[in-house]
Amino acid sequence: MTVALIDYGAGNLRSAEKGLERVAREIGRGQKILLTRDPEVVAKADRVVLPGDGAFPFCRRGVAAIPGMEEAIRDFVEKRGRPFLGICVGMQLLASRGLEHEPTDGFGWIQGEVKAIEPGPAHLKVPHMGWNTMDLVHAHPVLDGLRLGPDGLHAYFLHSFAFEVKHRGDL
Repeated sequence: MTVALIDYGAGNLRSAEKGLERVAREIGRGQKILLTRDPEVVAKADRVVLPGDGAFPFCRRGVAAIPGMEEAIRDFVEKRGRPFLGICVGMQLLASRGLEHEPTDGFGWIQGEVKAIEPGPAHLKVPHMGWNTMDLVHAHPVLDGLRLGPDGLHAYFLHSFAFEVKHRGDL
């Protein structure tokens, strides 16, 4: 099984690659992680991961700058219905649009917008940085086996933008 990790000039690729390689070793099913800028590799992969780091418009332009990459990603997801994971801004690109710096269209797979987190009470700092537990609206296989809720495992968050989903059922 192959997992294409897309290198489009945005994202902490080395960390994502090492994390995916570790998971592949731990589950021991012979997954091969391919760091790639080649749309043909994406088209032939069993799974695709789109990382992202920085601003929404920069990441969106990075994907568009690789000839054939957006088409390969869209075909992989929209036509073939294959497993796809967006990490950080890679996940934000699933939105209808992002509003960081300038309104920028996303892939439009999930209706909604990525907007700056509005400052709230003084004890809730923006950007949100730190270890927090997670609660889910719907179960998902990616998180199978993890303890969730107030007594669950912690994940590290660092963000100042949030994905405001139009339809709660899309969460």
